[in-house]
Amino acid sequence: MKPIIHPDACRPRRRAWLSLTIAALLVSVGCGKPEAEKAPVVTVETTPAQRATISQTISTESVIYPLEQATISPKITAPITEFKVQRGSPVRKGQLLALLENKDLTGQAEASRGSFEQADAGYKTSVDASIPQQVQKAQVDADAAKAAYEAQLRAYNSRKELFDQGALPQRDLDSATVSLAQARGANEVAQKQLADLQRLGKEQALKSAHGSRLSAEGTMRSAEAQLSYSMIKSPIDGVVTDRPLFAGDLATANQPILTVMNLSRLIAKAHIPQAQAATLKVGDAAQLRVPGLDEPVGGKVTLVSPALDPGSTTIEVWVEAAKPNPALKPGMSVQLAITSKTVKDAIVVPANAVFKNPEGEGDYVVLAGADQKAHWQTVELGVRNADNVQVVKGLNAGAPVITSGGYALPDNTKIKIQAPEEQAKGDEKADKAGDSSKSGAKEKDDKD
Repeated sequence: MKPIIHPDACRPRRRAWLSLTIAALLVSVGCGKPEAEKAPVVTVETTPAQRATISQTISTESVIYPLEQATISPKITAPITEFKVQRGSPVRKGQLLALLENKDLTGQAEASRGSFEQADAGYKTSVDASIPQQVQKAQVDADAAKAAYEAQLRAYNSRKELFDQGALPQRDLDSATVSLAQARGANEVAQKQLADLQRLGKEQALKSAHGSRLSAEGTMRSAEAQLSYSMIKSPIDGVVTDRPLFAGDLATANQPILTVMNLSRLIAKAHIPQAQAATLKVGDAAQLRVPGLDEPVGGKVTLVSPALDPGSTTIEVWVEAAKPNPALKPGMSVQLAITSKTVKDAIVVPANAVFKNPEGEGDYVVLAGADQKAHWQTVELGVRNADNVQVVKGLNAGAPVITSGGYALPDNTKIKIQAPEEQAKGDEKADKAGDSSKSGAKEKDDKD
């Protein structure tokens, strides 16, 4: 007979088996592979690439200069007798600004003027009286010599006839021959003197008198020039901006005693790298931003230097202010912005949405794909400024470009596009939280 087993006797065994089964299941679960971690989702903001007009702007520091400036230095060394102007005095071109001691120069000028007047009078006398008289005397002498020669010729012919007839001795004919030869020689000399005086004598005499007059005039002008150096005049219209000396001080030759600037025309001089300056040309629009002024001062490019500065390998560019603001002062540093190139109907994206490719040359933007992933897109850029960039190649208008959250974002990363309203609300909350923390810290400081 089989033994009869009571049901309660089997319960401990069932419990032990159940415990072992549960433990085995737990061990199997613990030793199994963990569930795959979910890929992170990055929140980004996007904006569509748009067609718009974009201008390339070159920004640089510049210094204000007057277009016209004169640093006035005397040509002679002499004490300053009187200043006619002060700093800030407006002056006109040719206006007397200062006087130097000039008594000795005044005397030299007067003496030279007297010498010139004397030489001028001698020249007029030579032209009007002396030379005509000489010519007239030579003419009289020539006429007399000719008449004497003709009379002697007639006497010789008469005696020759008598000699041929035997009515005159030989010695009388010889005497007539000698007298004729003498008269002929005297006539030839007188005629030659007259011809020479008429041809050369008058010309040379005039040259001599004219030369004396020119020499005296040159001496006079030199003395007057020396005297004029003692009278300091303004070469331009403008304002006196510097006057380092005072009346009684010694003015040294070639050392500045006055500076005059024309403040009606001011320019900003800047030195720009040649790569940027290559796109500039005369007439390009520009703006001068002056510290303390809310609105910039308009201007235009008036000069692009044709040569590089050998010291810095930059190109000097001048921008003239259209209507100088009283706040513009020579020597002031201002921020210069020049519009060098404008492209219409260009594909434009924000400048902060373009990144340099870390794996090589070139640039790229990050697009928000329809698969809710970020995708790198290589682009070729054109005109750029501080806010926007032109995309020449690689992007179509309307493409969703990531403008926030795209920096260092790997390709094919899962993204979540945040609406601008949500971002604005988040920024507002952050600002309020920051203000609250600041106010709390201030109250704590006040209590302490």
